[in-house]
Amino acid sequence: MVATGDDGKSDRISHHRLCVELHLHNKTVVFDALDAAGIATVVVTFDGYGDSGQIERLEIEGAVDTLPAATVEIATSIWGEREPQRQSMSLADAIEKLIYDFLGSAHDGWEDNDGAYGEFTFDVADRTIRLDYNERYTASVNYSHEF
Repeated sequence: MVATGDDGKSDRISHHRLCVELHLHNKTVVFDALDAAGIATVVVTFDGYGDSGQIERLEIEGAVDTLPAATVEIATSIWGEREPQRQSMSLADAIEKLIYDFLGSAHDGWEDNDGAYGEFTFDVADRTIRLDYNERYTASVNYSHEF
């Protein structure tokens, strides 16, 4: 990387732009594979708290009731690299990667402390991914009295 004199601001912007482009590319790859398999909807439930989080359940609606064993190529941006890293993975792993990427970009730290839970809905016909996100928190109210 070339020093920019702006404390890396242009590098961060370039990296962010590449991440956005790759999210769109990866989303297209996943939707193409889902469409080819005859899948109409995928609903993925996640839950996280106490500094860890995971996918709880993946449900499919459509002409089939399981994800195909298809392999897709996903691209990932690596900080400081101009070219993305490309890797082949199962469709299930690609869906999981998209989910973790979108959670990280929309709600970084979703798995920390009280955490969060929710679901992603992949609508293949509309080619949209909707996130229903629920954040947990602990509240404390203090009252002090002197009589």
